[in-house]
Amino acid sequence: MHFVEVAVQNVRGFSPAGRFALKTGYLVLKPPAELSPLAGLSLALLYADGRGGDAALAASAQKPGKAALTFVGQDSVTYRVLRELGGGGSLHRLNPTTKQPELVTQDTAEANQFLRGQVGLPPRTTFEQLFCLHAAQLPSRRPRGVGRPASTSGGLRPHSSPGMPGLHSPSSPGMPALRSPTSPGMAISSPGMSISSPGVLPASDIPAAEAKLRELEKELVFCKEVDNLQFEVDGLNSQVFDLESKLRSTDGLKEKLRQAEADWSAEPTPESLGLPQDIVARAERYPRTLARRDEAMARLQSEREVAEEEAKRLPDVEPLVRNRNFWIAVGAGVACFIAGFFFTNALRYVALLDVPAFGFAAVLALRYVDELQYKDKVGRRGEMFVVREKKILEEFEAEAGPVRKALDVFDVDTPRDIAPRLQRREQLGAEVAQLRAQLVSMEKHPEFVEAANQLPVIRQQIELLNAKISEKGSFVRDVREVEREIARLKESIALARNPQLATMGMPGTDVAGGAMEPLEDPAPGVLGLAGDLLATDLHAVIGMMRERCVQYFSALTERRYVGVEWDRDGRTMVVAASGRRMPVGGLPPREVDLFFLSLRLTAMEKVSARVKLPLLVEDAFVGVDESRLPLLGRMLKHLGTLTQVLHVTPHPGLAQMSDGTVNL
Repeated sequence: MHFVEVAVQNVRGFSPAGRFALKTGYLVLKPPAELSPLAGLSLALLYADGRGGDAALAASAQKPGKAALTFVGQDSVTYRVLRELGGGGSLHRLNPTTKQPELVTQDTAEANQFLRGQVGLPPRTTFEQLFCLHAAQLPSRRPRGVGRPASTSGGLRPHSSPGMPGLHSPSSPGMPALRSPTSPGMAISSPGMSISSPGVLPASDIPAAEAKLRELEKELVFCKEVDNLQFEVDGLNSQVFDLESKLRSTDGLKEKLRQAEADWSAEPTPESLGLPQDIVARAERYPRTLARRDEAMARLQSEREVAEEEAKRLPDVEPLVRNRNFWIAVGAGVACFIAGFFFTNALRYVALLDVPAFGFAAVLALRYVDELQYKDKVGRRGEMFVVREKKILEEFEAEAGPVRKALDVFDVDTPRDIAPRLQRREQLGAEVAQLRAQLVSMEKHPEFVEAANQLPVIRQQIELLNAKISEKGSFVRDVREVEREIARLKESIALARNPQLATMGMPGTDVAGGAMEPLEDPAPGVLGLAGDLLATDLHAVIGMMRERCVQYFSALTERRYVGVEWDRDGRTMVVAASGRRMPVGGLPPREVDLFFLSLRLTAMEKVSARVKLPLLVEDAFVGVDESRLPLLGRMLKHLGTLTQVLHVTPHPGLAQMSDGTVNL
């Protein structure tokens, strides 16, 4: 997840109106005058409580402030939150297809649930304590000696919604190892102990304070009930995430199948190109077809040449009227016939000789006709050869014409190149069938079927639990916040009943006038939140962070400290270069701050390997030696390679080390 753009109008610490594009990496944001409350504005937009407290961010009370934040969520979808500070707002989603924004919701509670469940935001406490870094969080600027719990929160937190695995409530049951052995905020246990909260004043009205204490104790019971319900919801959300992960295991195969089907459908068929279905077979036998045509044409040419030679050798047929023998036979036959009429004796039989004479003439006439017919037959052989040639070419064209068309369509040179162009569709069809079989096999797997059956049941359970939480109220205070208020109120009542404690417990000394109370150890809270976010135990988080934290802390302290050790509750012991071990709270305030910065940078580095969220830094290096700022800048620049780092600071040296600057 990373921020894309911030747009403001009448917001304190920003230009009167402007839009500021944000890219990934390490960015330095230069405020116009006073420090820009980027973290506070981000919390107001992403974790709105609907109570109007964000109106304090407006630069002028005469007109409302407006702000919008565009970001890419954990689901790789772009979202935009628009809000009128102190008023309502809306959540929009960018449609990846149309590239147009679509309204998700205008309801604050629904927007919070959607951001937690769908977009991937952690709880407000986690975001505020892990992904926001500002000077007020430095141990040197916090009250001394307060045994704080593992994770603290300074506000209201919305209920979670399905889809955010492993993000348990900071005060969830099952995390006793991160609780301080002393109740939070308990400053007085017996005479002789120092007062650890110098800002607490004696109660002016003890009965009223006791009545308020009873109300707070009731509220604490109520908050714990809601917290337990929230813990169950978070556990079920973790199961939902696991089940959805199993069901999404087929997403890659489905996408591959859709792409293969699209490629298969887009691949041309012979019919769509105007080619016969058997074009591949025609292309394969095209060489044989061409050889048969050439052979038939050669044979035809040979026969034609023989016929032409034979026609040349034939003599001309003499006309019958010029045949002397024909006329002699005709004349002899006529003469014999006439003589038979004139002779009366035996010579009259001479007339019978006309029969052989006319017969010979008829034979000559028939022979003439035969010669004419044969010559005519030889002459017509040329026409027969033309017909045969035409038939051969037509048969060849019927077989080879589609092949030549295919050569033009596919823009190939030889018929053997046609088959690969059309066989790709067959290959894609086989691939589609194989992918469909794999998808069916995966969806019939017992684990997949079980996940598909369990998911609606668990979601129904989450809806029932959320309904119970909604019945108790849309927003409740964090258990730790109530516990701290109870502790301070008890201390106030104790001071009112025993005024001597107020004079004995001077700030910075114990009742015997001893040394100042040690500073707060920041490690339990940071380690606990990192464990909640990564859904792992404290021991695993310690093993993950120890080496890197030592590297950061040793570099920032110029190797005055060479080791960091944590006990099973997350309390810190540092090892000096001399080998001396001491609690981190007993170090000088500036060195405790350097340890805190080392711890926070280490936690951000390790968490960013699993969960991508931007780090918002608001000039958290107050009081740090100027010589260490370049080193801190290089550390932030390194973090910028893992996730987005937005650093609000006017320091020019840090701006030169960044990947880019934005003038707010």
